[in-house]
Amino acid sequence: MYVCLCNGITESDVREAGRTGIVMPCQLKSKFGLKRSGCCGRCAKNIDTFVEIAVQGTSVPCPTMSDR
Repeated sequence: MYVCLCNGITESDVREAGRTGIVMPCQLKSKFGLKRSGCCGRCAKNIDTFVEIAVQGTSVPCPTMSDR
């Protein structure tokens, strides 16, 4: 499923990033170029969703999500 239509980013793309260790919001924003020109910005506002999906791709719990 697409999580960002502007950039064509799918859940699979985000899980793959998680498998490579990219799970923090700033890392995900940088990796996928969120909030670039031409992007609506919705995905950057909902970065927690990206973090949750990325963490699914790794076996290591994300420190920001474990406190919830």
